[in-house]
Amino acid sequence: MKSISNKLLVLILTIGVFGILNTEMGIVGVIPYAAERFGVSVPDAGLLVSLFALIVAFAGPTMPLIFSKMNRKAVMLLALGVFSVCNVAAVFAPTFEVLLAARVIPAAFHPLYVSMAMAVAQQTGDTAAERARNSSQVFVGVSAGMVVGAPIAGVLASSVGFSAAMAFFALVTMVALVMTTMLVPSMPVAQGLSYGKQLAVLKKPVFLVSLLAAAAVNAGMFGFYSYLSDYLGNAEFAAGAVSTLLLVYGLANIVGNTVAGRTLGSVPRKTMLAAPVILVILYLALFAAGGVAVATAALLVALGVAVGFANTTDQYMVSRAALEAPDFANGLFLTATNLGTTVGTTVCGGLISAGGTGLSVLGAVPCVVAGFAAVLARIACEKRAGADAEMESAAA
Repeated sequence: MKSISNKLLVLILTIGVFGILNTEMGIVGVIPYAAERFGVSVPDAGLLVSLFALIVAFAGPTMPLIFSKMNRKAVMLLALGVFSVCNVAAVFAPTFEVLLAARVIPAAFHPLYVSMAMAVAQQTGDTAAERARNSSQVFVGVSAGMVVGAPIAGVLASSVGFSAAMAFFALVTMVALVMTTMLVPSMPVAQGLSYGKQLAVLKKPVFLVSLLAAAAVNAGMFGFYSYLSDYLGNAEFAAGAVSTLLLVYGLANIVGNTVAGRTLGSVPRKTMLAAPVILVILYLALFAAGGVAVATAALLVALGVAVGFANTTDQYMVSRAALEAPDFANGLFLTATNLGTTVGTTVCGGLISAGGTGLSVLGAVPCVVAGFAAVLARIACEKRAGADAEMESAAA
């Protein structure tokens, strides 16, 4: 069997995750171009995003569970193959309905690949600190796909054409597919857990509150991010400056991923507590800045780092609470965060309707505060579980 270094394996997983998330979120940057090309309204073109997210939310708990006993390389190839074929089909889609189908079909395989990639990264390395760093690196692919792919796709669509943006999505997934085929060895599951044992994690209070914490914090982060371009436009940033700030924000996310990977390996509980506190401080500071250009831009860069930091921390909380069923746990993490995004977008959107775009940043605050409360509950549950285990050990 071929051997592969841990660094190369994690790099391939990172590229694959970037390709998957790039396909999901990169389309945000080309919605107006899709509407124009296929003669549909912008809200109708928005189905390319919302239907994809809805399928991911439903597939999150089921697909990783169904495929949990399958060779992991085969899972990677299946998911990347479906994404590559559908992305190529999107390049040549003759109608909006065909384009929509090319989006909906691969969405079901999104949580299958991403949850598996996270699980493999969490198990790759000789020490807890190394495994935490590997996990954070894979999350770099998540962040890059979510916030870097959109401006790249937007530039391609505006300068070359809509099909060029779709070709970009296809190219990335095809590169990951080829690298996986040629370099990744067979990865059979040594001891496949029964479905019952995997579902048993739903009985663990520490796991449930971890999901709640991830959903609430994500509601705040992506509820506000959904309206960020409009927020910056309202603050009188020029169109070019908005695109630049969105790109810088995405790159700052990657910095936050890396920082969290290091601190989670050494001080995990302090990291869990710090993430939502820093977010709340920055959201309140951004609101207080009142759209002043220099202050807003500086705070936005800091917020980008904090969001990347919190993203990695949320995933760590969930995965560490269910080490016995990593694929299933990560699938539920994706479902929780997608549902959180829906809630956060609704909360921030309601404030915008009531008082204007400037209030959208305040919608993030109660969501993140709820997340902080859930983190406190998670730590309490973890301590209680540890105390119970010590008592059982002493009794034995």
